[in-house]
Amino acid sequence: MLSIKNLTVDFPLPEGTVHVLDGVSLELGEKERLALIGETGSGKTVLGHAILRLLPPGTQVRGEVWYDGCNLLSLPSTRMREFRGKEIAMVLQNPAAALNPVLTGGYQVREAIARRWRPTGRPVRRKVADLLAGVGLPERATSCYPHQLSGGMQQRLLLALGLALEPRLLITDEPTKGLDWPLRAQVVELLREMTFGRRAFVLITHDLPAARQLADRVAVLYAGQVVEYGPAEAVFSAPRHPYTRGLLNSHPARELKPIPGAAPPLTALPPGCRFQPRCRRARAICAREAPPLAEVTPGYRVRCYFC
Repeated sequence: MLSIKNLTVDFPLPEGTVHVLDGVSLELGEKERLALIGETGSGKTVLGHAILRLLPPGTQVRGEVWYDGCNLLSLPSTRMREFRGKEIAMVLQNPAAALNPVLTGGYQVREAIARRWRPTGRPVRRKVADLLAGVGLPERATSCYPHQLSGGMQQRLLLALGLALEPRLLITDEPTKGLDWPLRAQVVELLREMTFGRRAFVLITHDLPAARQLADRVAVLYAGQVVEYGPAEAVFSAPRHPYTRGLLNSHPARELKPIPGAAPPLTALPPGCRFQPRCRRARAICAREAPPLAEVTPGYRVRCYFC
């Protein structure tokens, strides 16, 4: 359904070019669920925006993003607009900033629905009510402005907007960020109900337990590259790349041991393996030559010489 091939994204700046993504290749099947995990700055959000061509003007994008036989990166802007929302929808992080503060929740959902079906009167009111009820919002949310809703309700409203056009692929960016534990559990369960067996799903998140609960496959990003890619249960139960193991062990549910050092600046990436300055297992070859993302078992790829 979705095939990303050798995607590279650079941001030219006066102080130097920021190499945000480098040769990312991923696949997503019909109704499959993929989680993108990694530290802040690894390129997860940029990857989601690149799929929908929502990056700022001047961004240098190379590679291919194939969706049902169309390379989205080569489509005219008018044709690309037909894909956004109707085929692929993205739920942005930070609902307070993503929602329009001067329009009620019901108006914003009606506006989204009208882009596709152009219904009026009672049918559109029924559709709005059904959407809000489907994401667990009370009827009163229809007439509420975003600031009158809690953080969890804002997140649900944003999800309703993403689902308004019944997309085949839903991308969510940090949907559990900033939520307390009960609200986080509710959002995770809601995402499971809205995606499992219904549509393809890309989850961009720092929430490792949510990724394990919701994803069929996991891609681990580090400094703009995919370093591990495979079935979710295998990645979480027996990670192969040293970075993935460190990332999982830094979670409170595990050893709570942070990875030593810091991710390299994207304007001055190290030679060879990008993780080698922080890796206890690094050898001389790691500093000389960048390892390829190699298939170690069918459907499982790792970017490491010694995995």
